[in-house]
Amino acid sequence: MPSSAGPSIDTITEGGRVTQVGEGQEAEESAPPVMTFGAPTAGEILAERYELVEHINNDSAGRLVWRGVDVVLRRPVAVVLRYPGGDSATEMLQAAVAASRVIHPNLVGVYDAIDEGERAYVVREWVDGRSLRELVADGPLDPARATAIGNAVASALASVHATGMVHGNVHPGTVMISDDGRVVLADARTDGGDSQENDVRAVGGILYFALTGHWPHAEAPLRGATAGHGRAAIVDAVRDASGSIAAPRQVRAGVPAYLDDLTMDLLDPEIASPSSDVLAAELSRLDIPAEDHFLDQTGTIRFSADPGEDPSPLAAAGGRKVAIGIAGLLAVALVGLLIGISAFGGDKSPDTQPVARPSVSGAPAGATAPAPAPAVRNLRIEDVRIIDPDSSDRAEVRDAEKVIDGDEDEGWETASYRNNGKFGGLKKGMGVWIDLGAPHTVKSLQATLSSTGASAELRAGTADFPSSSSGDKQLVASYTTLIGQPFEGHDGTKMTFNGFDADKTYQYLLFWITELPEKDSGDGWKLGVQEIKVQGS
Repeated sequence: MPSSAGPSIDTITEGGRVTQVGEGQEAEESAPPVMTFGAPTAGEILAERYELVEHINNDSAGRLVWRGVDVVLRRPVAVVLRYPGGDSATEMLQAAVAASRVIHPNLVGVYDAIDEGERAYVVREWVDGRSLRELVADGPLDPARATAIGNAVASALASVHATGMVHGNVHPGTVMISDDGRVVLADARTDGGDSQENDVRAVGGILYFALTGHWPHAEAPLRGATAGHGRAAIVDAVRDASGSIAAPRQVRAGVPAYLDDLTMDLLDPEIASPSSDVLAAELSRLDIPAEDHFLDQTGTIRFSADPGEDPSPLAAAGGRKVAIGIAGLLAVALVGLLIGISAFGGDKSPDTQPVARPSVSGAPAGATAPAPAPAVRNLRIEDVRIIDPDSSDRAEVRDAEKVIDGDEDEGWETASYRNNGKFGGLKKGMGVWIDLGAPHTVKSLQATLSSTGASAELRAGTADFPSSSSGDKQLVASYTTLIGQPFEGHDGTKMTFNGFDADKTYQYLLFWITELPEKDSGDGWKLGVQEIKVQGS
């Protein structure tokens, strides 16, 4: 989801009209873009495919935001045009290319990025809805909805981080809530000034803002926002004389203690932050009843590196004292949650994600509590082998077990091919077949490779075939279900596929390599698959 260093696309509703504006800020209509030739017009078709329908507005960087239609696929799109293109649009275009490689239900889809020299434009998913900033303008959210939004953002970041990228632009303007309740994270930056840790801490800011209506990062206000500029101005958090922010429970009654502590821990630079996938797993287990009684008596969740350690008590306001940090950790947090909550139950709210819900005090005696959702974990791979349908000598199918031995320094590798990365024109591809032993709900597959520049895709099938050239041909032909989007010329050594259907189970997977990278020596093309891990439940 990286985007330009300028503002990103966001959605708000003004006077009943859905608009898409930069970074959740109202556009400055008085700040037109610099154009070296005529402005676009309604009905104009860009790249022989994208018809411009309506000029929505200009974002605060002067980019034009249009509602359009992809005339090939007949779907609505958002088109963001920048004048001029060329070198000045490099970051925006590079960001769009990177964004298009990450497919996740909580990320805004990026479809195309084109530089015409005089202008450049990015074509993105059109989202009907509102930004979190606009939503909270009507008042802070209830804890259940705030938690669901935080979970969606953390899940999106986990997908981005799995590719080695950083979002770098998480704030209330880039968190969007569609009219059907979907939460999506929009445009990241690629200027290299942020880190994955900062992304995770920004989730604390999102939770704080959703719960209180205040933004805790005074040192990092929304770019382009100016005091008094309508909705662009976000109220700063309440602070004491030393500059420390007040906890959500001090700002607003009814915030559960454990959600208050989690939010403040994420914002505290002295407490080690968890990884985004661990945070997402924890938030997926937390949901708060919408009723007015919020289990304040349940106490706090504290995070400790040692499950046997006693958590430190919360100090008085202004001198908040915490246990050792949330790194490594949030599995331990669940223990604290289960101790504090007497039972699980309740219906799913239509505008939140289906996560475990703690029951309120006074639940009917003897009520049967449903089991919590299974935790995401590394799944055991029961069998693995190399698939090589276009070779009869079977010389490259050895050492398959090395891709699941836990050692990234040793793996399976192809032979060296001359002429080109398409296996020298001799093969359509090779792959690693995986058997999970039984059907599982799968969250992601990560392949660690020996070098950058490879192209690959992930397929799923429903049957095993003999380990032979003919059996491999049958297997490849029958494994037609693609998981997520293929990686082409991938610029990292880890490929993570997240496009698994949550309503389906999977037993057989095929990591299918379509193009090899050129060796550092320049002497042919070759790739090693060092390790493959599958996560699910």
